[in-house]
Amino acid sequence: MAYFTHEFIEFFRELAQNNHRDWFHANKKRYDNHVKKPFYAFIQDIIDEMKKDDPEMNLEVKNAVFRINRDIRFSKDKTPYKNHVGAAVSRGGRKDMQYPGIYIHLEPGNVGFAGGCYKPDKENLSKMRHYIVHNPHEVNDALNDKKFKKVFSGLADGEKNKILPKDLKEFGDEHPLIFNKQFYYWKGYEDENILLKDDLLEFVMDHFDAGRSWNEVVKKALYS
Repeated sequence: MAYFTHEFIEFFRELAQNNHRDWFHANKKRYDNHVKKPFYAFIQDIIDEMKKDDPEMNLEVKNAVFRINRDIRFSKDKTPYKNHVGAAVSRGGRKDMQYPGIYIHLEPGNVGFAGGCYKPDKENLSKMRHYIVHNPHEVNDALNDKKFKKVFSGLADGEKNKILPKDLKEFGDEHPLIFNKQFYYWKGYEDENILLKDDLLEFVMDHFDAGRSWNEVVKKALYS
């Protein structure tokens, strides 16, 4: 079934041209009916699908979905609203994005899905790096998994360190991945008609399944 209509796309097109509180408040019912409600229903269905594999995932939709309001306290861009909706579906949801699952970004002209570990804290960064050093074959197998390579091509080119901690310096040449500060993958699409697909749920779950090999590595590295 289709979750979204052209009204979803049109709302964000207009918001991009009228990103201020007066316009948003005047169009609040459009947002509620054509963006928020269908997006919440969509994320609930994704949670239900993921719980089939992970019954211990006890996530409420409200703890997966990010607010549409931007945090403008330290930003030069003072527009108050995001031009997209997003959600982190995992055991931790948006409040703890260390645990791997799937991140969903829906925006006209920019539909994307991600997984892995986006910004590990200091302790988990160390765990990831040591796991890579001690389990190179498992890591390589995950990155070379046919489904993973076909959909995501590899990990995203995220932030890296130029210098490694002393206990890892000798392994840098052999395992260049340990210079990474981020261990996530991302697949984006410009075709906004994806938002209108009858099989959008299956489309998203195919991406989650394709990222499973790397997500399993992250789980073992951080939580075993």
